[in-house]
Amino acid sequence: MDVAGTGARLGRWVRRGVRCVLAGMAGMGLAFTNIPLLAVSVVALALTPVPFLGLALVPWTMTLVRMRTNLERRRASRTGVLVTRPYHPPPPRAGPGWQRFRWTVTDPATWRDLAWLAPGAIVGFTLGTVSVLVPLYALAGLTLTPLWIWLATGWYGYGATWSIDTWPAGLLCLPQGAVILAAGLWAAPWLRRVDAQFARLFLAPTRAAELRLRVTQLTTTRADTVDAQAAELRRIERDLHDGVQARLVSLSMVIGLADQLIDPNPAEAHKLLAEAREASGAALVELRHLVRGIHPPVLAERGLGGALRALALSLPVPITVDIDLPGRPDTPVESAAYFAVAETLTNMIRHSRAHTGSVTIRHADSALTMVVTDDGTGGANPAAGTGLRGIERRLAAFDGTIVVSSPPGGPTVITMELPCALSSPRTMPSSGTD
Repeated sequence: MDVAGTGARLGRWVRRGVRCVLAGMAGMGLAFTNIPLLAVSVVALALTPVPFLGLALVPWTMTLVRMRTNLERRRASRTGVLVTRPYHPPPPRAGPGWQRFRWTVTDPATWRDLAWLAPGAIVGFTLGTVSVLVPLYALAGLTLTPLWIWLATGWYGYGATWSIDTWPAGLLCLPQGAVILAAGLWAAPWLRRVDAQFARLFLAPTRAAELRLRVTQLTTTRADTVDAQAAELRRIERDLHDGVQARLVSLSMVIGLADQLIDPNPAEAHKLLAEAREASGAALVELRHLVRGIHPPVLAERGLGGALRALALSLPVPITVDIDLPGRPDTPVESAAYFAVAETLTNMIRHSRAHTGSVTIRHADSALTMVVTDDGTGGANPAAGTGLRGIERRLAAFDGTIVVSSPPGGPTVITMELPCALSSPRTMPSSGTD
């Protein structure tokens, strides 16, 4: 019997239950803010006909309502119930006045937020109260027996269920309290999830809003992809112009000079031809590096797993590679996955001061999941311009995502996902002829 594993699972279960009880307590407190927000919003809307007053009050109160509902969306997302923001994007240069008022009141999500405030307060307070009172009632039962022994026989307590006047009755409080506490900790996550699902009914985007958000996302990712492709083309053009092209021009000049010297000075012509041979080799190496930066030949030949293993062997830090793929993604997705992992490892080498790292890749639920970890100093932030934004843009072109967990002091865990299907495993071609 794995006692350590069982203890660890029990500890995680208890911690999860306690977190949900505390979240239920927070929900009780937040529920009290809903009714004042609703009252202020109704007053602001009623004052709309008043010149200037309604134009100023309504956007201000709706901003407060959106702050409250966005907080509820984040709380729901922590339970695994994803509730995205459904609001229209603000108009350009939407300052105080008619534009901001119109943007606020014409958004259907504004009215859904207002419709949630009252029922959300009732449901949140009720479920939060249940999730908090049951464990408290159980804790009272667990502490009642020692109190009964300490105070005196005949002390009555433990709610209205029974009175303690005998030793057996007093001792029964301990197992009953333990059972009720376990039931409360088991039920608390379910109560939180019910609260999150109820919030999702009101606060999640409608089908029309989801379509609008999807169009906005595709427009943004398309623009990012076009910009990234243009930057990549400029890089290739610069590398060709400053590297390979310059070497080829120099090579042509050396060969022409050797051609002029081949009769009057054969020895000098041979030296120039030897230099030309070295220059051609250097140009070929640069050209190979350039091609490898566009689409590595090892990726085409050995697939994502082989290419990343070859990359890991070339790095100065030991990298453990664990890849289990039953097939290969499409070529564009495979290339995006390779360069995303490669850029992540490059950032690790440059910034994290890590001693070891690992790459794990799996395919499940029609998505390719890539996890890159290191034992470095942590503190990686996509907003800090460390290359993570470029990875995010590369993945977004394929509806991919990146999640960074990098507390100060480490470790850093970067999880990337790419929706894709895998082809059947490729077999080696037969060596014979038809």
